Amino acid sequence: MHLTFDWNVALRRSRQRLAEARSEQDVGRRSWKRFPYGNRVYRYGGTALASNWGRLHRSDREPYPDLSSLNALLDANPALQAHVPDPATAVPLIEEAWRAYHAGDFADAVENGLAAGPVGLVAAARAAVVYAAHLEEDEQRRTRILADTLEFCTALTELAPNWANAWYVHGLALGRYSQSISVVKALARGLGSKVRDSLQRVVELDSEHADAYVALGVYNAEVIDKIGSMVAGLTYGARKEAVIEHFETAHRLHPQSPVVLAEYARSTLLAFGSAQHGRVHELFAAAGACQPVDALERLDVEWALSETE
Repeated sequence: MHLTFDWNVALRRSRQRLAEARSEQDVGRRSWKRFPYGNRVYRYGGTALASNWGRLHRSDREPYPDLSSLNALLDANPALQAHVPDPATAVPLIEEAWRAYHAGDFADAVENGLAAGPVGLVAAARAAVVYAAHLEEDEQRRTRILADTLEFCTALTELAPNWANAWYVHGLALGRYSQSISVVKALARGLGSKVRDSLQRVVELDSEHADAYVALGVYNAEVIDKIGSMVAGLTYGARKEAVIEHFETAHRLHPQSPVVLAEYARSTLLAFGSAQHGRVHELFAAAGACQPVDALERLDVEWALSETE
């Protein structure tokens, strides 16, 4: 079915919602929480972002946002071109969105990404999903953030079907949204197969996308945990062996990532239960020993450490 989507209307609506969400609590509305581990630890100012880009984006292989890479993206996805009349103006906004994302300034990352239009949405979506999953404590607000993000990501896959990370953020947002409403409800609504299909599309476009393999591993583990391995295999093709296969691939592609290791540990517990408790502890310990290079990695290192106390 063709998606009818007015990008400009949705952009105004999302900005209005974001502004409301970030208003002061003392006037009856909530603000986004700050990254809890310092506000200057993972700042990549000036040329530092470009210098460290390879390590920061080893897991998703997103090109550095410069005019050359943006023009290549537009050439590969012609439907994007009408929404980017001046690529030179969009480039610094995307760069600032990623800089804010890595520093843990998730609201700023969303705002800069949205200001760049659809070409900034991958950065904006990643920031919104990380914030919702790791820092937002209010369940209803978390679900709304994820629902809004999913709306944009769905539109982005229509505009940019050949952009691997457009499909990745769609699968990521849909997966986190499914968790927020309960995986069982999501499966009943047919969302599980959509998560899987988006992530498989990522791998088709980029076979070395470590983040996609992580998400596929999580998908298999979540389905097995909720409905059992037999039904999961027969109905959704989810297998315990696939959990291991996907995470081993992700770890081979990015062995220094605490995100890979921490999610590997959690998914092993979901898929195999207490029988693999030793392996789960080993993986969490390895994640906790990693040196984080940005806000997301720090959040997952702290999570891993809390699991091994």
